Amino acid sequence: MKYDLIVIGGGPAGYVGAIRAAQLGKKVACVENDRAGGTCLNWGCIPTKALLQNAALYWNMTHHAEEFGFKIDNLSYDWSAIIKRSRKVSERLAGGIEFLFKKNKVDYIRGTGALAGEGKVEVTDKDGKTETFEGTDILISTGCKSRPLPFLPYEHPRVISSREAMVLESQPKEIIIIGAGAIGVEFAYFFNAYGTKVTIVEMMDHLLPVEDTEISKALEKSFKKQGINFLLGTKTASADLADDKVTLTVEPAAGGDSQQISADYCLVAVGVQPVLPGNSEGLKLTDRGYIEVDDRYQTSMKNVYAAGDIIGPPWLAHVASFEAVHTVEGLYVEGHTPKKVTIFPGCTYCHPEVASIGLTERACEEKGIAYKVGRFPFQASGRAQAAGEPEGFVKLIFGEEYGELLGAHIIGAEATELIAEMGLGITLEATWEELENTIHAHPTLSEAIHEATSDAFGHAIHF
Repeated sequence: MKYDLIVIGGGPAGYVGAIRAAQLGKKVACVENDRAGGTCLNWGCIPTKALLQNAALYWNMTHHAEEFGFKIDNLSYDWSAIIKRSRKVSERLAGGIEFLFKKNKVDYIRGTGALAGEGKVEVTDKDGKTETFEGTDILISTGCKSRPLPFLPYEHPRVISSREAMVLESQPKEIIIIGAGAIGVEFAYFFNAYGTKVTIVEMMDHLLPVEDTEISKALEKSFKKQGINFLLGTKTASADLADDKVTLTVEPAAGGDSQQISADYCLVAVGVQPVLPGNSEGLKLTDRGYIEVDDRYQTSMKNVYAAGDIIGPPWLAHVASFEAVHTVEGLYVEGHTPKKVTIFPGCTYCHPEVASIGLTERACEEKGIAYKVGRFPFQASGRAQAAGEPEGFVKLIFGEEYGELLGAHIIGAEATELIAEMGLGITLEATWEELENTIHAHPTLSEAIHEATSDAFGHAIHF
């Protein structure tokens, strides 16, 4: 069968790109070797958020119930039921995407896709049977997978990636997490909430090292209160893998004496690596192995495009979907000029939540940009106090000369929801006057954005 577009990969880039092309009247097929939704929906964003919601509920009941007037005796949990719930959430949503394929007349082909010459994709199903499909255009959205460390192979049963971490049959008594990015700190919060002894090992000087330093320090303070251990500025030198535990030798990244730490499991969360489709030798790759694309997301091969994690960082589902839509509209909407991603929100769903967009103070200083900073603590928010969520703050960065919003950084309750307003503000090049003149409902957490804006220019009322 001949298609206008064949999409290899059914994750946030693949399924979104396929559906958008079908909406534009094209004959489309989407090839996926797992289930619709890809890693994000089946083994990443969605199931982990279900697990984190469980953890937050349990933590609040065991640590804050009396603040709300509740008395809970002999509270217990069923680990297998917790894991099962997260899997059900993923399965339900994967089924929803499969329904959207049917609704939009996208042919959903189960199997592993490989390039098979100009305008051709070969698909191998789970039984090893192959079939070749023809497409005028091909979109590669095969994504990434967890990157192991040379001395900590995922093949060992006590060394796990995030995929294995979310389906462990029994709760670990102790776990070491290597890497303090979003995945590392989210799993640290999840396991710690149930009483697992957690130790994070991070080579950089802070948790969430890409975030604004002030935000990272606030998270470190919170994690200490929660009982989460972390070794910052520390690298893993070697590992001793036994049947029942992992022992790591770690040492200061800047040099110094080493020490040994042990745990039931070691979760390696140091990053990802690209998953290239088969027969991709003709594709030009970046130095780090990702597919190189031009401003229209076209690869070095004729009529072959790529979007999502497979073209490199920032490895975020919402960025992948954005790229796929712009790839497809660049192909099939006359006069459309695809946009490359420059501004995007980053969210971490531990507790307290962390969300940011735009420039950090560190970046402003490196670029030589004069700026002003406004802050507002949730401690001073009526809504946050009423909700029992006074931890954290909003931090906004404005250009000193024109007053434009340059960056927004939030740590605290609902940070991942509040950041959307800041994304709109940066996209519209909003100034502090426009934000200050936007009435925010009372009592809401979003008032913290208004107050932080006012604080940057000495107008704050409640702080």
